[in-house]
Amino acid sequence: MSGAPRSAALRLARALVHNAPILVLVIIFATGALMSDRFLSPVNLRNILLQASIISVLAMGMTFVIISGGFDLSVGSIVAASGCVAAWTMLHLGVAAGVLVGVVAGLAAGIVNGALIAWLRLNPFIATLGTVVILRGLALLFTEGQPISGEAGLPAVFLDYARTSVLGIPLLTWTPIVLFLILGWALHLSAYGKKLYAVGGNAEAAFLSGIPVDRIRASAFALAGLTAGIAGVMLAARLQSGQPTAAEGYELNAIAAVILGGASLRGGEGRLAMTIVGVFIIVILGNALNLMGVNSYWQRIAVGAVILLAAAADQIKRSRRH
Repeated sequence: MSGAPRSAALRLARALVHNAPILVLVIIFATGALMSDRFLSPVNLRNILLQASIISVLAMGMTFVIISGGFDLSVGSIVAASGCVAAWTMLHLGVAAGVLVGVVAGLAAGIVNGALIAWLRLNPFIATLGTVVILRGLALLFTEGQPISGEAGLPAVFLDYARTSVLGIPLLTWTPIVLFLILGWALHLSAYGKKLYAVGGNAEAAFLSGIPVDRIRASAFALAGLTAGIAGVMLAARLQSGQPTAAEGYELNAIAAVILGGASLRGGEGRLAMTIVGVFIIVILGNALNLMGVNSYWQRIAVGAVILLAAAADQIKRSRRH
């Protein structure tokens, strides 16, 4: 092959690899549309948006953690605990106070995770696994294992947040859209984002360059806690209650979405837009399987397989670079 055609072929191959998640999403979407007449119905498309909204918020926070070189197993428990705290507070102090307390509770949990990992040097797996158990236990203790909704239910203005649409898009979906714009700027256009990539790519070199490595790592976990708190409030609105057993397995979906989007488990790589593509791959795949009558347990198996395949692909990619 001559120089010019070969160079063009290499550029095309790299572009395909770089945008592989988009191709996978298109294939899954087309397959779902062909396999079920209900897939493209307005009701089902709205359901897909609602399902993707909460996972998208979680996955965006997880993207920062994974780029920094860590991962967070506690976000699902933070979602449940934050939702319960938010529901209880708004029943006693009003909607605004409930939303604020729920989000702050998530941020507080993220700050604790960051402190344990960045300054006490605990392994992220051990630290966040411990947080999972503690938060689930606290949520069950606080609620006595029962959903929090009050005798008359949560305030109608709060529930409308999950039922209302603006410009044909559910209001619940506008939250990740706004967050995407804010976090996308922070990750890809700000000095903070450059420092985060540097810490995840080579923490020692980043430290020698004057970057506060511990502070950057801690901030990534704090941000993941903040987004989990927001997701907890969103889930409480959708479920119309705060449920201590909610959001089980959400952390796996968030991690899988980030990895599907091309982020490296070793840190230093990842794109927020591709994370959202990864979210839709998981949500649409699950939705299509449901419409086709496939047992829902297979979805868990699919998510686990996706994580393993993505990790293997990342290892192969790194091996070829070296």
